[in-house]
Amino acid sequence: MSHLWVDATAGIAGDMLLGALIDAGADPVRVRAAVDAVLPGAIRITTAEVRRAGLRACKAEVTPTVPDQPHRTWRDIRGLLGSAPRAAAVFARLAGAEATVHGIPAEDVHFHEVGALDAIADVVGVCAALDDLGVTTVSGSEVAVGSGTVRAAHGVLPVPAPAVAELSRGWRIRSGGTGELATPTGLALLRTLATTCEDLPSLTVSAVGVGAGTRDTPHRPNVVRVVLGALPAPESPPAQEAVLLEANVDDLDPRLWPGVISALLDAGADDAWLVPILMKKGRPAHTLTALCSPTAAPAVRDQIFEQTTTLGVRSSPRQKTALARTFARVEVDGHPVAIKLGHAAGRIVQAMPEFEDVAALARALGIPQREALTRATHAAAEAGLVIGAAPPAG
Repeated sequence: MSHLWVDATAGIAGDMLLGALIDAGADPVRVRAAVDAVLPGAIRITTAEVRRAGLRACKAEVTPTVPDQPHRTWRDIRGLLGSAPRAAAVFARLAGAEATVHGIPAEDVHFHEVGALDAIADVVGVCAALDDLGVTTVSGSEVAVGSGTVRAAHGVLPVPAPAVAELSRGWRIRSGGTGELATPTGLALLRTLATTCEDLPSLTVSAVGVGAGTRDTPHRPNVVRVVLGALPAPESPPAQEAVLLEANVDDLDPRLWPGVISALLDAGADDAWLVPILMKKGRPAHTLTALCSPTAAPAVRDQIFEQTTTLGVRSSPRQKTALARTFARVEVDGHPVAIKLGHAAGRIVQAMPEFEDVAALARALGIPQREALTRATHAAAEAGLVIGAAPPAG
């Protein structure tokens, strides 16, 4: 697993993090392609080597190529980000913070500075860069947020700005200097993508990237650093004793097979499945297989004899290694969807919507199942149910 640690002790902004990831090796061509897929022809991204307080850094210039930058609602932005679930999760967190600050529903939030084209490009570009680098988990340092005041669409605001203060809940912050050092977009990216606030963890380092902010402040490098590497391998879940039961069947009405498999699962099998085979004299048949614990094996074997026409059942000892599993629930347009989570060493390894719930969602909303699956996946990401995150308590 490839881990990314974000050093935001000098502050953080979307373009700074994007520059750091490109400096660490993310392909600018792939980043631009991802942004262009969301905002066709509306953004130009260039990179240049600059100096900040005497240190080399990569400056990512994200420049709109069209004049109109409307104040978009969260609904507008979510429509743009339909194929980018991680980017949608970032803006969902931003919408939640702005909704809290202004006392309105998240759906009614009108983004101003963070709804501009360049901010959308920052978010999409960062998520694309993480994918290109193969990053699976993210953590970050405490964040320097700055001090003083900043001029925004709502007038002159104290630093940290209200949205930044709201996004800081549960994260370590400090002043770290004068002016606005952490932007809402930058902090939303960190809070959505990173699962832990920590000092630099133990890593086998593969790359380091430095991204520059616009200002060059004397005696304080205005940069974000990222460190990419491999975490120490977590302990594997312990292996469990299991029994594999098998029978070859060539004379059962195929309409009965779904009921057979259900009966084996009800009898205690952990899994059961069919494999098409060709038996003697060219007869088409199936191998029925069930995996179960040693204590459940007698009951499962009895069901194989009772539910099928086989005259014999083979058994062999096995070992299986299973992730711990829990379920979390999210809502999609008012409908519940269960998310099955597999986790190990305190981190989510697999996260997938239950397909029966997805099918029910599709029927309820009158949409294709693939669209329902996309919406459920987005909802899981917005809830923080992503690979590398800590599983929900309980």
